[in-house]
This record gives sequence, structure tokens and C-alpha cells, in this order.
Amino acid sequence: MARLYHIFGPVYDSESEILILGSFPSVKSREESFYYAHPQNRFWRVLAACFGGDIPVTTEEKRAFLLENKVALWDVVESCEVNGSSDASIRGAVPTDIARICREAPIRRIILNGRTAERYFRRFFAELPVYAIAVPSTSPANAACGIIELTDAWRAAIFS
Repeated sequence: MARLYHIFGPVYDSESEILILGSFPSVKSREESFYYAHPQNRFWRVLAACFGGDIPVTTEEKRAFLLENKVALWDVVESCEVNGSSDASIRGAVPTDIARICREAPIRRIILNGRTAERYFRRFFAELPVYAIAVPSTSPANAACGIIELTDAWRAAIFS
């Protein structure tokens, strides 16, 4: 396995209050150079339902949607060895600089998209003085959660 690096940076600005963290970009996201690009990933549908907006389609719309809703987006892992898009295959993870976003924006809550993001966050960033909550993954690999269950869990994490 070759070492892969996160090839696109975080989305945030000085108004971002919620930081959503995934694990590491999927093959499709790496190809598109933006988050949650796989058409079967439910991330953008869930967020649109939570915030009551249209589902953003283009990268520009997605970036604007996040910033309009004071949401920052990044991943926990900066580089690793991984087979395809399988979180279970991640080896040799090196963390991103999440503390940078917490210094540059008034982050009040961190939402961890799935168990792998939670595991690496707890390993690398347990000392961050920001409330963090894990929610079910929006990945199509998480077939156990339907869209309604996902939306309810994400809405509770965002607005509680």
C-alpha cells in the first residue's frame, strides 16, 4: 500500500461554529478534490434536511452551503495507507491540524462522521476543549441506518 495524502484543505471561515470531521477522503472524493463526492454518500442530503435547504450539487454550492450555515468541514487523518475507500484498512494514520481551526474559528461543537472518525479523533485530539459527539456515518457502507434515522441523529447533534 502506498501512503496517500489529503489533497484538499478544510472548509471554514471566522464564523464557523460547528466542525464536522470525517476520517479520510474516499476514492471518489480524492478524484473530485472535495468532500463526500460519492453519489451514494448521504452527507449532503442529510445536511440539507437538517438545515432546511436545497441539496447542494457543485463544489461551489457545497462550500457556500457550509459557510452559510456556520459549518466547518475537514477530516481527522492527513495521511495514511488505505485500500480504496475502506476506513477499516487505514494504517499509519497521521492527524490533520484540527487545533488550527479551533484557534481560527469559534468552534463550539465537533461532530464526528462515523466510528472511524471518532476513533482517530479520540486518539489524536482528546485534549481539545471542545464538545465532540459521534454520529452514524453517512457512508453507503453504513446500510444499517436509513436516511430518516441519519437525519434525526445528525439534527440532534447539530442543534442540541
